[in-house]
Amino acid sequence: MARTRLELPNEVALELAGVGDSVIKTLEQYLDCQVHLRGNVLTLSGSEREVAAGESVVREIEELVRRGHEIAPGTVEAIARALEQHEDPQRVLEDVIWQHRGTRIAPKTLNQKRYVDAIRRATITIGIGPAGTGKSFLAVAMAVAALSRREVSRIVLTRPAVEAGERLGFLPGDVMAKVDPYLRPLFDALYDMIDPERVSELLERGVIEVAPLAYMRGRTLNDAFVILDEAQNTTPEQMKMFLTRLGFGSRMVVTGDVTQVDLPRDQPSGLVVVGEILEGIEGIEFVRFGDEDVVRHKLVQRIVAAYNRYAERKAKSREAPVELRTAGDGA
Repeated sequence: MARTRLELPNEVALELAGVGDSVIKTLEQYLDCQVHLRGNVLTLSGSEREVAAGESVVREIEELVRRGHEIAPGTVEAIARALEQHEDPQRVLEDVIWQHRGTRIAPKTLNQKRYVDAIRRATITIGIGPAGTGKSFLAVAMAVAALSRREVSRIVLTRPAVEAGERLGFLPGDVMAKVDPYLRPLFDALYDMIDPERVSELLERGVIEVAPLAYMRGRTLNDAFVILDEAQNTTPEQMKMFLTRLGFGSRMVVTGDVTQVDLPRDQPSGLVVVGEILEGIEGIEFVRFGDEDVVRHKLVQRIVAAYNRYAERKAKSREAPVELRTAGDGA
């Protein structure tokens, strides 16, 4: 077993301690080595490889603190993942998209950084990947930032209300009350980035519009930042309808997870088909996320990976040749 002792500046030790040693606990969990902080001396114990990886992460944390960053449990994971992919953690973590009440929103993985850069660069960005990879949250953050810089005059957020179908009209309340269950995740993201009173004001003025996908038909969306969430539940026709709403001075972001399609089994997903049709078209960029980009609770990453392994096993079993017997083979 290897062991190393690192003497840290006081401000770094304070950031590592966090609230209830939360950062230290995350560091120990993520690096798979023992971490002990006493005063401003950090001790790492484990295999030589684990200890060396831990020291690299701690040194990156030290540099980020020196540059004025606050350290949270998610920062530890972001640094470790960037180092695993031979990427400079500071280049990823210092790309702050939006700040609100002391909260800094920035990419936490290399693919998230590529996604953010694609949104800046392309007219239409399509982010595909499992739950928890930050596709929708980062898209909303980019939209809010673009609105604040007056790059667009409004934000349009939409999702297909697949489960409601023809029953939508029978639900109680006005339009917003009817579709609220389907659009709530987008509202939650907005409230994380803007004060609730301000969100209400922008909604009343029509600067932010949140509506089901069916309400996009027949419109042209100019000077807007438009986000289509849960796009795996669109049909190819709906996807084409949405993309052709693009107007002058607008940007679009489409997000979804092709492993969570709620459409009828015989209905192809518009998100799957769009990759076959539009890949390579100038002005459109695809960013595909993997299990390694899941930034929710670490258990979510394991759940996603387990489901993917299960799907692969089922696919292989369906592809396995069936042994046919002749009448002479017996029962």
